Amino acid sequence: MKAVVCRQYGGPDSARLEEIAPPAIRPGSVRVQVQACSASFASLLVMEGKHQNRAPLPLIPGTEVAGVVTETGEGVTQFQAGDRVIAGVQSGGYAQEVVVPQQTVFHMPEQVSHDSGAHFPTIYGTAYGALQWRANLMPGEFVLVHGAAGGSGLAAVEIAKALGGTVIATVGSQAKESIVRQHGADHVINYRDTDWRDAVLGLTGGRGADVIYDPVGGDTFDTSLRCIAPDGRIIPMGFAGGRIPTVPANIVLVKNISVIGVYWGYYFGWGRHPVAPANDARLRAAYAQLFDWTIQGKLKPRTHATLPLSEFKTALRMIANREVMGRVIMKPQE
Repeated sequence: MKAVVCRQYGGPDSARLEEIAPPAIRPGSVRVQVQACSASFASLLVMEGKHQNRAPLPLIPGTEVAGVVTETGEGVTQFQAGDRVIAGVQSGGYAQEVVVPQQTVFHMPEQVSHDSGAHFPTIYGTAYGALQWRANLMPGEFVLVHGAAGGSGLAAVEIAKALGGTVIATVGSQAKESIVRQHGADHVINYRDTDWRDAVLGLTGGRGADVIYDPVGGDTFDTSLRCIAPDGRIIPMGFAGGRIPTVPANIVLVKNISVIGVYWGYYFGWGRHPVAPANDARLRAAYAQLFDWTIQGKLKPRTHATLPLSEFKTALRMIANREVMGRVIMKPQE
């Protein structure tokens, strides 16, 4: 099979498309022929050796795939050959085939395309878990979403709206403002020409945002602490801004706020955390809800560009240059 292989750390230029042997099937796992995989900022970090889950070399990056089951291992009870699925993979997604534990594979309805499905394993799952499970977002609450035009941001905007929130989104250009409004944001602030802290306080009557979804970190996180509502919840989703912020405990105390962590890989059983039966049931219910919302038109995954897997360097450079609104999808079979 063809796959993107990194034999040294250093980013996209250190990897190449190679012809390698397909992975062997394992008990409890399924083989998926990958029809679409999602390029991501996290994959850039993995390829550079900078991700918190440092993968050993050689490695195949990629964590989100959609495709068709072609083989099942011993003990698999939930899938059979021919099933359309999405899968979260700890690594190995930038390939024509993956072998994945059945616990991180989920049925995908016929109404959802493979290109759209490749958005779901991580970014839509994470946004749902963060806003519904962890922040317990209630209808009518104000949700501030940073980096709202990116893949993670758009997923958070849509899910917050589906849960009944009032969404305030921050973006860095007029084009991104238009896209974010199309995906349901109630208010959009261009941080390049507006003091977004003052704007958030103005939109919320001086109270601040009830929930803040922040994939940027750095100064953005620091300023968010100055426009969060009492009893508010702030969710640090990533650090695209480059600096990992620290949280002053006195602000947490005085403002009566919660800082909430969400690592979706925990629910997938990545690392040292096996999937508990209760989490498995909760995950399957979550993806069923997400696909129901998609069929209803409440979620509209935006594919910024579609490229063959051979152009993975182009896809990842687009992400590094902050050109992408939504996701770049790669097609391993083309």
